[in-house]
Amino acid sequence: MKFRIDRDVLADAVAWTARTLPVRPPVPVLAGMLIEAGDTLKLSSFDYEVSAQMTMDIDADEPGTALVSGRLLAEISRSLPAQPVEITTDGAKVTLKCGTAKFTLLTMPVEDYPSLPAMPPAAGMVGSDEFAAAVAQVAIAAGRDDTLPMLTGVRLEIEGETVTLASTDRYRLAVRQLKWKPEQPDFSAVALVPAKTLSDTAKSLTSGAEVSIALAAGGSGSGEGMIGFEGGGRRTTTRLLDAEFVKYQSLWPKETSAVAEVETGPFAEAVKRVGLVAEKNTPVRLSFRQGEVVLEAGSGDDAQAVEVLGASLEGQDIDVAFNPHFLLDGLSAIGSDVARLAMTTSTKPAVMTGKPANEEDPDYRYLIMPIRLSS
Repeated sequence: MKFRIDRDVLADAVAWTARTLPVRPPVPVLAGMLIEAGDTLKLSSFDYEVSAQMTMDIDADEPGTALVSGRLLAEISRSLPAQPVEITTDGAKVTLKCGTAKFTLLTMPVEDYPSLPAMPPAAGMVGSDEFAAAVAQVAIAAGRDDTLPMLTGVRLEIEGETVTLASTDRYRLAVRQLKWKPEQPDFSAVALVPAKTLSDTAKSLTSGAEVSIALAAGGSGSGEGMIGFEGGGRRTTTRLLDAEFVKYQSLWPKETSAVAEVETGPFAEAVKRVGLVAEKNTPVRLSFRQGEVVLEAGSGDDAQAVEVLGASLEGQDIDVAFNPHFLLDGLSAIGSDVARLAMTTSTKPAVMTGKPANEEDPDYRYLIMPIRLSS
């Protein structure tokens, strides 16, 4: 194997492919990155759960395949000088030459490396930037407790031209709808994707204009139990979570007694300031009145903070308390200059949205459970 490649192109491709390398590989070869050079250059990694493959055009002088330590290759590629890189194989070694720098890596047996899973059938296309933004809005509410796998995923529901993303950790729920272009107009599928994998993948596929989502219709058939994403020469697959997602539609409040609107930026800054004195697991208290909201934290002999902001209120005056971190997550995700909070009582969940244009139904909703105030 022998080929030349631009240093920045190599470093970017290796870094992206190395994302899925396992920290503690169950077998040594899974710490490797597979390099396949021919008419194209393919870099692959796999940990039995997630696979990643980067493809780019090159013109190899000598085609070939090699398996080397992925993390070491990533560190070397990142540190090379800004000059073309020549990569060659010599027996059981791979040599990288770049300017006056030269590295020699030992190879692993290619024949021991597992085959990457095949992509499920292509289901449709979605704009890469919108998809990344939508996933980021929803992934913040996913749980991080691996003993409750159904809460660590993002549920994808696809019906025709509409994709609905949802996640919850029991204390908040985030739901985002977006449009996409399905391969079949009546396409329907449901999948529960690990939130961290989906978040990392969506952010990393914005180099192309669109992302192709590969998923079996109805979650069965060819590619069952897998979902794939492809864009900008990058493709990745991940196994789906085999768990039942909560029936979240029943969680939305059926009525509201108060709707408040506050400018998002000042509100978030005030929550950060007041939250400085909130001890672990203690809330920021919000008192909504006509024309204002009073933010408070701390009590008794502890440090205390109070701040007053302008706010509009329709309905009854209401006092409610939230985890400040969860409140800030929602404010950062709504993507609007004005935050709207629809509330029922101090003990029932509130729904945060941006202020919709033309009073349309918002495409993003963030439900947050209040913390009961001691009387």
